[in-house]
Amino acid sequence: MKRNLFINGQWKEAAKYNALYAPFSGERIADVGHANDADTEEAIQAAVAAADKMASLSAYQRTTILSKAADILETRKEELARLLALEAAKPIKTARGEIARTIQTYRFAAMEASRIHGETVPLDAAPGGEGRIAFTLRKPLGVVAAITPFNFPFNLVAHKVGPAIAAGNTIVLKPAGQTPLSSLVLAEVFQEAGLPDGALNIIPGPGAVVGEKLVRDPRIKAVTFTGSPAVGIAMKNKAGLKRVTLELGSNSALIIDHTVEITDELIDRCVLGAFSFSGQVCISIQRILVHESTYECFLNQYKAKVEKLVIGDPLNESTDMSAMIHEKEVTRMQEWVDSAVMRGAHVVTGGTALNSRIFPPTILTNVAADEPVSCEEVFGPIVIVSSFSTLEQAINEVNHSRFGLQAGIYTHDIHSAMHAAEKLEVGGVMINDFPTFRVDNMPYGGVKESGFGREGVQYAVEEMTEMKLITIKL
Repeated sequence: MKRNLFINGQWKEAAKYNALYAPFSGERIADVGHANDADTEEAIQAAVAAADKMASLSAYQRTTILSKAADILETRKEELARLLALEAAKPIKTARGEIARTIQTYRFAAMEASRIHGETVPLDAAPGGEGRIAFTLRKPLGVVAAITPFNFPFNLVAHKVGPAIAAGNTIVLKPAGQTPLSSLVLAEVFQEAGLPDGALNIIPGPGAVVGEKLVRDPRIKAVTFTGSPAVGIAMKNKAGLKRVTLELGSNSALIIDHTVEITDELIDRCVLGAFSFSGQVCISIQRILVHESTYECFLNQYKAKVEKLVIGDPLNESTDMSAMIHEKEVTRMQEWVDSAVMRGAHVVTGGTALNSRIFPPTILTNVAADEPVSCEEVFGPIVIVSSFSTLEQAINEVNHSRFGLQAGIYTHDIHSAMHAAEKLEVGGVMINDFPTFRVDNMPYGGVKESGFGREGVQYAVEEMTEMKLITIKL
């Protein structure tokens, strides 16, 4: 299968095509066009040319387009889930969950398109402001560049494309190299939904070419990026005065205090939070801190449940975990585990790659705080379990990180819950739930090296609009 670039409402031949292989089977599934500098320029020009038309669409028209896109995705949901399982090795039952969330995200975007509003400003509160009416409007920025990752190639794209369209912007989308097919499907969906030509342009290609031009080009008014801290920080330094929203790394932690009973429900939540999609989730649980009074009980039950996970073909209905996105990531997992073990870490389960594509669910204890598996973002199926004696100690351990995306705490003590909520240095605190919790209308983003700005459709729309003040002298 050959997939071209999508620019100005047309499928465009590329000068170069790269073979795309399924992470689990290794089969060649497509040849995908890779944009060069000229293609990127053409996509930007198309988005600029379409900007006025997009900005002139009424809220009703934008709502209708987004709602219709969600309806089309609904009719194709099983096909799209299978595509996701094939190109990303996301287990089919997990892939169906992502498609359901993607549809919901576009429905939220449709809702937000119809309620973008400003406010009145009481100028007469200041001397000299009498006899005037003032109000604000939210106006689209123009062209938005969206640079997206492999791990949620439908829903994280939706969190950028949906709000951009809702706000009346045009988009140039650079999808991840391993998952371009999920993004290219959107060209068909939004054409059918009635989006104007040039409003959505999709150009897979190398970050050093496509990403670099999008970040530096002054015609791009906003960049929204999900990926590594190193790339995100470099982008922000190059972006100049354009808006930048960055969703970067994490090593999310969960605290379980002494008031909490170790139940099957809690264990299941911890298994899901650490090992869903092989841990390749920004808010995957990487560190679990359990009070010393229940530590052994938790660890034994956790190990038993983790060892029941089914590993295999992502298209198999029973599969819980499958291949990682690249073989080099399996190699990195092995190196990080081996490094920790050499310094005294204990492997409770897993710890050795099953083959060049699959790393098993792994639990480690007694890990040094400065080991990469502890202080860096693992982005894989590895979790560290440790004990603590006081809540303050646990909070300090969670905060001893250059990241701060989300954290969770299980406790039946309201004072402990609120103290943790106040002191944890993260963008979101989940009380009596894991840090992997996210629904698509909540504000989502981090502090420190976890990011800059907020996603969640309403909040992304605010990032993608400009406030304009209007005053009338009576």
